[in-house]
Amino acid sequence: MSKVLIVDDTAFMRKLLKNILFGAGFDIAGEAENGKQAVEMYRELKPDVVTMDVVMPEMTGIDALKHIKSIDKDAKVVMCTAIGQENIVKTAIKLGARGYIIKPFQAPKVIEEIKKVIGG
Repeated sequence: MSKVLIVDDTAFMRKLLKNILFGAGFDIAGEAENGKQAVEMYRELKPDVVTMDVVMPEMTGIDALKHIKSIDKDAKVVMCTAIGQENIVKTAIKLGARGYIIKPFQAPKVIEEIKKVIGG
């Protein structure tokens, strides 16, 4: 069973993702509400995949992605972004993100993307 670390500064979004992923049979390793926490939790929990919000206080998703990739070059990170943030997604992919999910989340798309990232 694949372990997922959910990173989003909004409790509602974390809960939504948790419900979608848990319902699809994923194990929720933990939740972080900012990039700094995400990096610490990645080190500690070693999840199979991370869902990373782009815009967060303390440390952005992009900066957290850089840090996580420096800890583990094989880290599987999926960016979560609002419609219209395509440039940020392109940057994230160049930095090593494996994919992205658009908010508002649609369960089938979320599950498909996470499975694709874990599988490949």
